[in-house]
Amino acid sequence: MNTKLTLKLNNKVIEQAKIYAKEKDTSLSKLIESYLEYLTSKNSSDANEITPLVKSISGVLQSGKNLNVKKEYKKHILKKYSL
Repeated sequence: MNTKLTLKLNNKVIEQAKIYAKEKDTSLSKLIESYLEYLTSKNSSDANEITPLVKSISGVLQSGKNLNVKKEYKKHILKKYSL
């Protein structure tokens, strides 16, 4: 059974995540679902093993006070379209 969930996130993060999901040929919902499933896994062997989907999204978003979101997004777009 699927249930709707509303999240409040930074607009830039959402846009970057949508682009990433499209590049990986999946939905943003599926990315989030997989990540939450990984985080909440009760099986200890599952908790120690990172799924391929989670590996693929690891490190997508940077964090920290010095993060310039506009600059990073521009860099991403330039790289994506090889401009």
